[in-house]
Amino acid sequence: MEAPDEVSVREQIFHDRVRETIICVLFFVCLYFVSYLVITYYKKNSEFPIDDSEDATVNRIALWLCTFSLSVSMCAVLLLPLSILSNEVLLSFPQSYYMQWLNGSLIHGLWNVVFLFFNLSLVILLPFTYFFTESEGFAGSKKGVMARVYETAVVLLLLTLLVLGMVWVASALLQDNNMARKGLYDLWEYYLPYLYSCISLFGVLLLLLCTPLGLSRMFSITGSLLVKPRLLEDVDETMSCAVFEEASLSKKLRNGTSCWMNVNMEALRNQYLSTQANRIALEMRRRASPWQRNLGYPLAMLLLVALTVVSVLIVCFHVVELMFDETAVPRGMKSPLLGAASFSIFGSLGAAMQVILILYLMISSVLGFYSLPLFAKLRPHKQDTSLTQVIGNCVSLLVLSSALPVFSRTLGITRFDLLGDFGRYNWLGNFHIVFLYNILFAGLTSACLINTLTWTVQRELIRAFGLHKLPKTVSRSTVPLRLLLANGLSKIH
Repeated sequence: MEAPDEVSVREQIFHDRVRETIICVLFFVCLYFVSYLVITYYKKNSEFPIDDSEDATVNRIALWLCTFSLSVSMCAVLLLPLSILSNEVLLSFPQSYYMQWLNGSLIHGLWNVVFLFFNLSLVILLPFTYFFTESEGFAGSKKGVMARVYETAVVLLLLTLLVLGMVWVASALLQDNNMARKGLYDLWEYYLPYLYSCISLFGVLLLLLCTPLGLSRMFSITGSLLVKPRLLEDVDETMSCAVFEEASLSKKLRNGTSCWMNVNMEALRNQYLSTQANRIALEMRRRASPWQRNLGYPLAMLLLVALTVVSVLIVCFHVVELMFDETAVPRGMKSPLLGAASFSIFGSLGAAMQVILILYLMISSVLGFYSLPLFAKLRPHKQDTSLTQVIGNCVSLLVLSSALPVFSRTLGITRFDLLGDFGRYNWLGNFHIVFLYNILFAGLTSACLINTLTWTVQRELIRAFGLHKLPKTVSRSTVPLRLLLANGLSKIH
């Protein structure tokens, strides 16, 4: 017979497991719903008919699998912020009855579930989705959805054997034969961690390339969304010119081509649309309040500059810390001690800053990813994204988001060590890789920030003095300084 204390302990553990499972399921269901709304906003409706045809069934299954993968990506992005905020909440309310459900076991289990779903989506579900949409069934077999499933399963099995064989060959070349032979019989403990380590290293290197570019893109995108101040510019005069130009182009489009002039109607239509967009932007600037026009844009630019500068300073401090402190190298943490101490020397304010920086870097990395010429074709468009593009975007976002915790810890943005299998990557303990990575990120981000600010100031000064209206054949450097000053003073008066 078991003692009553042992029975009560087992019941308590069982209740805790059930509670953690319910919380994780509810959290994932909410992310799945948000992911479904995002994909349906961008997907091309013509590829998802509502009838009961075979292609419609296949596309619906592909849509569900892509939604699942995107929800895993969102959960991976929120891993570090939720962990940091949970620790601060437990520090602020250590004895609160309503916070008993928030503990280290729940956070650790969430990290393990995300790691498992990440590998399941990247290795099985998304390749299956792509091959499933491209399959037609084996020759001679009965057509239908199951025939496509059989063909996709066979192709996926062959691809898995090919990838595992390549990993085995690579491990045999890099290590001795005994370890390679041991890894041949130890798939879960040797093969998969080695493969995951390679994927994470690729994702972190991709973030190193995308994030500095995305940080520079944030300034231009924010500037296009906000109303800029009227710096030496007469908006009413520019508005009148835009209205007259739009009316002239509209009249030309209505009358068509003349008998004595060959007019390119397509180019004329594009010019008309560009002029119309410029006129609408000028109307928004004229209707904007003085607070919105003179305070919103500078504050947004200063906020972006501050976040970028703080990120670079933290990375520079982490570089110095790496040279004198061995514990600064990222490592894995087996059991998190939430509520014991803050992960920032500035307390809750520093923890909130860490969360903001992590989300800011993730948004910047996504913008930088779609700005790269190699991945620009994957950029989704409203109601005009094919199913193949949806799958490609899910794969890309999955790789970027799963590498975000490793990326943030490697740069020293946070001191919260990696939980679960995220801390088993082989290259995390290599001092030279981590040190060189921090140096490259600080250098690339600083160069992009200086270049962006320099060109932004130069472009605004050129527009303020009206030099953007000069013909391209006229060199702006040949304009006398006296004429520039006279032009600027006339606009001020």
